[in-house]
Amino acid sequence: MNEARHTGRSLSRQERPAERIDAVLFDIGGTIYDDARYVQALHQAVMELAGGVEESEFWGLYEAEREGGSRLLHTAFARRFVPGRDAALLHRHIVQHWEYPVEALYTDVRPTLHALVHQYRLGIVSLSPPQVREALRRDGLEEIFDAILLGGEPFEKPDPRSFLTALEQMGVPPARAAYVGNWLDTDIRPTARLGMRTVWMLRGEAPPAPTRSQLKEPDAVITSLTGLPTALARLTNSPAPAVTRVRGMSTAAVDITGQYRSRQRLSIVNAASVRIGSTLDVTRTAQELADLATEHFADFVSVDLFESVFRGTEPEFDPASRPVVLRRAAQQSVLDGCPESVVAPGNTDRYPDDSPMGRALATGEPAWHWVEEPDIQRWLAHDASRSDTVRAYGIHSLVVVPLRARGTTLGLAVFLRHRTPEAFDVNDLLLAEEITTRASLAIDNARRYTRERNTAVALQRSMLPRQPPRQSAVEVDSRYVPADSKAGIGGDWFDVIPLSGARVALVVGDVVGHGIQASATMGRLRTAVLTLAEIDIPPDELLTQLDDLVLRLDREAEPLSREVTEPEDEVAGATCLYAVYDPISRHCTLARAGHPAPAIVYPDGTVDFPDLPIGPPLGLGGLPFESAELVLPEGSLIALFTNGLIETADRDMDIGLMRLRDALANAPSCLKDTCDRVLRALLSGTPADDAALLLARPQTLDASQVATWDLPSDPAVVASARQLAADQLASWGLDEAAFITELVVSELVTNAIRYGQPPVRLRLIKDISLICEVSDASSTSPHMRRARADDEGGRGLLLIAQLTQRWGTRHTTSGKTIWTEQSLPAGH
Repeated sequence: MNEARHTGRSLSRQERPAERIDAVLFDIGGTIYDDARYVQALHQAVMELAGGVEESEFWGLYEAEREGGSRLLHTAFARRFVPGRDAALLHRHIVQHWEYPVEALYTDVRPTLHALVHQYRLGIVSLSPPQVREALRRDGLEEIFDAILLGGEPFEKPDPRSFLTALEQMGVPPARAAYVGNWLDTDIRPTARLGMRTVWMLRGEAPPAPTRSQLKEPDAVITSLTGLPTALARLTNSPAPAVTRVRGMSTAAVDITGQYRSRQRLSIVNAASVRIGSTLDVTRTAQELADLATEHFADFVSVDLFESVFRGTEPEFDPASRPVVLRRAAQQSVLDGCPESVVAPGNTDRYPDDSPMGRALATGEPAWHWVEEPDIQRWLAHDASRSDTVRAYGIHSLVVVPLRARGTTLGLAVFLRHRTPEAFDVNDLLLAEEITTRASLAIDNARRYTRERNTAVALQRSMLPRQPPRQSAVEVDSRYVPADSKAGIGGDWFDVIPLSGARVALVVGDVVGHGIQASATMGRLRTAVLTLAEIDIPPDELLTQLDDLVLRLDREAEPLSREVTEPEDEVAGATCLYAVYDPISRHCTLARAGHPAPAIVYPDGTVDFPDLPIGPPLGLGGLPFESAELVLPEGSLIALFTNGLIETADRDMDIGLMRLRDALANAPSCLKDTCDRVLRALLSGTPADDAALLLARPQTLDASQVATWDLPSDPAVVASARQLAADQLASWGLDEAAFITELVVSELVTNAIRYGQPPVRLRLIKDISLICEVSDASSTSPHMRRARADDEGGRGLLLIAQLTQRWGTRHTTSGKTIWTEQSLPAGH
């Protein structure tokens, strides 16, 4: 394997006139000295700085990042292991351990360099540390080179100025120079951009299994320095210099094919472990399998899955069912556009039982075939389009591997060859089976995640309000965007809750955690808020009750949490903002538990985030919550949201609030358009955390729609109260409601005078319903009871409950209010 191979970067580069080469620049590691010394130095430095690292973790990261060159390696290892992510500190420690002993010099270096020096000017541009000069001097090589630029110089590769500086010292332009190195990113690509000829040395830390596309990048590829003279000669169409004067010949041969293929296979399997399964998306994982296989050993790959896998449900494969119908999840080819495919991604394909795919699915065993096999020919004879494709592209062999994970068949992967002249063999079958096994587990993990996420989304959406309730206090619109992260959907929710007295409650909350448990907890908290809102307690007291509930939920979850292996699945609490708006007074009372304050958009377009008292998140217990009261002017807008809208992994909350302010400033009058504008400004794609947005434009009840009377605490006033109510209903054109309203007023005013304390107040409100309220200074609440036949009283509240739509009690700081609601007559 020490022959040079000319590859060419592109057709134009291959066909250009062959200019002579006057200078050759070399990298040190992998070209002149074995760069395993660099890896040893990196290992020692990491162990020193990190205080001990698992070997598997070190080598896994090294294999994943090695092709990016030493700079990217330093950055990757510094981020993972070095305190403060200090790549410069890591580099200094590497230099301390970087050595070049005598045995590190490759045996082909001296004879090759001594042969080249008579025809070319030689130089070095390398990131190796300064101590390499001592090694070159010790090994008698320093005087051969006209220029030596090492790590620590003003310009370091891949900076083009490093190469240009060396060439300037040698007096040679880039077009008449070549570079030899074993790194694509720091050696081949930067010198090619300068117009230099490039020779890729495949030894040392070069990729053990380069892809086809990588092999097309350099002008020549060699695996030993003895192949360099021939490679340079081919690039200039000139005879190669003799490496030595031949005085005799001795040959020793060692077959390393098996070792090479084993190393290549291990490299591909390692790449599969790193690259396949990077997301929890079924289609993306299938595409990663197809991409990897076409880069290394196949010319075309297709991945077909059962329909149920895309939905996240358990596949139900019946071997007796024929033909098998699968949906194409992914495909890749060495040819642009995958012209070999007979099915586009997203469409279905049918495999009869006599096809290699059908047999593989039925038996669950992988297989490899030549197209000339009689069984394959019989199958193709009944499939004209596939047969035409085989002939048109010269497909000569295939490997078929069922995708199986945890005892379940998920689908099928098919590998074809047509551009590669060698047919698949048993080693390729084993390799395909190994990487497909890894891909199957990743696809099944993605399927399970899809199932759980779909369940959580369905659960959460079933618990969120589908349509805003009927009320006139605020005009509302909302948006909910579920998360798309590995942790699953979160527990955000919002609500608009009609309250007594034409008021409305606005709620937004966020449960800590993700997944089904967070969604279920969200449902319990939302139900609790609806229940507590129904008894009409103040916002701060409501949050106190909700805090107690979260504490109880956590205590109930403690026995289960000891059995849970994933601590992030435990729900630790929640945040919540609860606001009550009164359209009569325009007052809005708010309390929050660890939640962001709302945004208020004033009529002039300015946006403010009011400084509200911030209580602790729900679930801490023992800490108080405080309410604050705002007056919302006519034409204003209030925006409630969760932190998923304003805060992301790469954007802190302050920047998010600034963007929200800009999006709400001078917002359009249409709330739907405003919601869309906010989402466009703050969310790009699917967020990593749930995002909820609730916009409310406060409305005002006209003074003519409200009538209030202060009544003396005298039983004789009941008749007057009935007449006042009847007159007011007449002025509103609601004479049809007068009879029931008079009965309600009579009962409530009588109870307030008899059992309550002055002052007594009667209020009628004409809203989307007719509201009657009687207030007094007593805190004693009435309750309905079933009267006996001989009782003289006790039937009033029962009568009210039967005659009205709703009734209830609202406690205030000055007493209580008994209220009822009636439907307005038709036409109002």
